[in-house]
Amino acid sequence: MSSSISVLGAGSWGTALAVQAAKNDCQTMLWAHNSEHIDSLSINRENKRYLPGLKLPESIILTDNLEQAAQFSDVILISVPSHAFKDTLIKLKPFLNKNTKIAWATKGFNADDGSLLSSIVEQTLSNKVYTAVLSGPTFAQEVATGLPTAITIASATAEFSDHLSNIFHNQCFRTYTSNDIVGVQIGGAVKNVLAIAAGIADGLGFGANTRSALITRGLQEVIRLGTKLGGQPDTFMGLAGLGDLILTCTDDQSRNRRLGLALGQGKTKEQTIKLIGQEVEGISAARETFLLARKHKIDMPIIEQTYKVLYEDLDPHVAVQNLLTRDQKAESLHID
Repeated sequence: MSSSISVLGAGSWGTALAVQAAKNDCQTMLWAHNSEHIDSLSINRENKRYLPGLKLPESIILTDNLEQAAQFSDVILISVPSHAFKDTLIKLKPFLNKNTKIAWATKGFNADDGSLLSSIVEQTLSNKVYTAVLSGPTFAQEVATGLPTAITIASATAEFSDHLSNIFHNQCFRTYTSNDIVGVQIGGAVKNVLAIAAGIADGLGFGANTRSALITRGLQEVIRLGTKLGGQPDTFMGLAGLGDLILTCTDDQSRNRRLGLALGQGKTKEQTIKLIGQEVEGISAARETFLLARKHKIDMPIIEQTYKVLYEDLDPHVAVQNLLTRDQKAESLHID
């Protein structure tokens, strides 16, 4: 496999991953659908909107031409919002060759039916295409500036996960490989919903005790759903599960947590989304996770109450009260 990569999506995370690959002397192309955004990146060599203050390596090639991006490398990494994932893949399909390998760093579900993004790839392309997913506790700004970070790269094909690992791994960016592509996706999607819940609790003025309990019980909800859908239990105790959950629930760099904080402080969802100015993946993930839990008859009370706050205008105080007044029960740790 050649040491080149095309990164689709020039938001904060896609840009950070392109920078990381370029730092490792990988030939890198960064694509965005918005020509004005690409023009700004080209002129300033800086993503002023999503990663201000970070200069892009001169070696990164910028384009708004999807065919050019598809032909640049046999390795394509998609890093667009989850709602745009399927459409991007459909538009990309005509330009792919038989050797193209698809990876993604998008965290979320298919908004149409709640399916995993890997299912979209299989349905749109083929189950014979090499695929991989990158996930874990990562803030784009910290990755881009070279602060120590560790992620998981999951693929059913060890050769592909190893190749991606070689593209990104260095002394500041540690990569771990996995074959649990299902579990890694679920961990990355559901943690965004729980980060909103953690933000709500903090916004209401509850303390560290509440946050710790919410993270711990929220993890059990992730495990219940993840194992039901075929994920491996150990995955949820690793970087793509517990690691990512802790990160997004406890640090205000998380857009999902910031949304929750604002809701807990009495602001509206619409006001906060406008203020944040970027995609808040946990909003759609809350609906999709809630529907998956109902479909599979899985008890996910934190997810359910967060969904009701976001989609049924439930007062956050009432949501917390609903959780606190649930029947007493033995602590059950569904890890096996």
